Formats: sequence, structure tokens, C-alpha cells
Amino acid sequence: MGTYPTLVLRPHATPAPAYGAIQERGYPSRRRHRTRGRLRRLWRHHGLSLMLFGLFAVCLLGQSITGHRDYNADQQAHGHSPLGYGAYLRTGHFLEAVAENWESEFLQMTAYILLTVGLRQKGAPESKKLDQEEPVDAAPQRSADPHAPWPVRRGGFLLTLYAHSLTLALGGLFGLSFLLHAVGGVRHYNAEQLTHGESPVTLLQYLGTSAFWFESLQNWQSEFLALGVMLVLSVVLRQQGSPMSKPVASPHDETGHA
Repeated sequence: MGTYPTLVLRPHATPAPAYGAIQERGYPSRRRHRTRGRLRRLWRHHGLSLMLFGLFAVCLLGQSITGHRDYNADQQAHGHSPLGYGAYLRTGHFLEAVAENWESEFLQMTAYILLTVGLRQKGAPESKKLDQEEPVDAAPQRSADPHAPWPVRRGGFLLTLYAHSLTLALGGLFGLSFLLHAVGGVRHYNAEQLTHGESPVTLLQYLGTSAFWFESLQNWQSEFLALGVMLVLSVVLRQQGSPMSKPVASPHDETGHA
């Protein structure tokens, strides 16, 4: 009887995966980790402005959609053809509605910043101290500090301009919004005029109408009311964690931030 060779079954040897393959399968890549780190840092450093501009974009989109529907409903009620969404965004109806609100907001902030230079409010956290000067009152001087803003390092006229740059920027945005409101308003006003068989007016004539100033003043008064209410309520009410509020335990008559 013959003998047969014994078969020995050995497991197939699988080559060890490269380190890069292990890293790719088991762990996030370094690039992905760096991206996440940048996003977290971006949110921590700029989260407030990102959230505000995000809310602005959402609300503006919502305003354009609902405004488009309202405009077309009015068009159809008067026997006119409805407009597409893109065409609506170029109408005076939309431009006027957007710009008149921007106008009031920029006016509010410009006026508030200017008024807080010389006026005080006892107990308000955003007011300067009642009987002493503060660092913001110091006359601007040229500085060699490498971390100082560029106009401060240059000095002269640029420094003087920079010392009022926030008010100038907000005031400029108010002026631009005021102009856009007038341009959009006269378009919409003239469209209404033609619908009713009346003559259109020029931009300067529209600025003299009660319709334009009614639209402006109805927004201005609400902005100043909101600022005044917030200022007075901040004297006696608190919001833990907000720099717009005094610390919860602070006395009511404590003015400004300690």
C-alpha cells in the first residue's frame, strides 16, 4: 500500500497594510482634522457676526418670496400679468421695502454712537461714567505700536479720519440706503401713478411727497423707541452672560461697565 504525502494547510499570509492606509480607514485625515479646527476657530472668533448675517440672509430671502407673492396678488387683482421672481427683485416695490428698513437701522446706529459721545444715562451699562473721563475720550495720538491700526501708526489726517471712521461708515451707509429708498420709492410711486392714470414724478419731486416721509418716519420713530426702551430697561433688568447687560448683582445706579 503506497504512502501519500501529508498536506499541511497554512493560512494565507496577508501583507500588513501601509500606515497611510490604516490612517485613511481608521482615523480622520490630517487635512480633515485641520479643516474642522479652522471651522471651530472661525465660529468661536466670528460666531456672532456669522449668525447675524445668516439671519439677515434668511429674513431677506423670506421677505423677497412673500413680497413677490403679495405683489403678484395685487397685480392680478388689477388685471395685470404677474411677474417672475427675478423681475420682481428689480421692481421699486422690493427695493423700496428693503432700503427703507436699512435706512432706519443705519440712522439708528449712527445717531446712537454720536449721542453716547456727549450724553450719559445713569445706570445704563452702555453709557460712559457720569463724572469721569474714559479711555475712549482720550485724544488720538500717533503710535509706533506695531499692533496698532495702520492709520494710528501713520498719524496726521488719516488718524483724525480714523478716529471718526465708525460714525462716517454708518452715516455713509445711511445715506446710501436713503438714496436707494428714494430710487425704489419713486419707481413704485410712478407705477401706482400710471395705474391710476396720473402723471409720474421725478426723484426730487418724490422726495417732497408725504408718501416718502411717511415711509421714512414710521421706521425712524420705531428705531428710536426701541433704543430708548433697551437703554432704560438695561438699568434695572439683567441678562446673564451678555455684555449688553450689567452683571446680575450690580446695583441699579452703577453706570457703564466696571
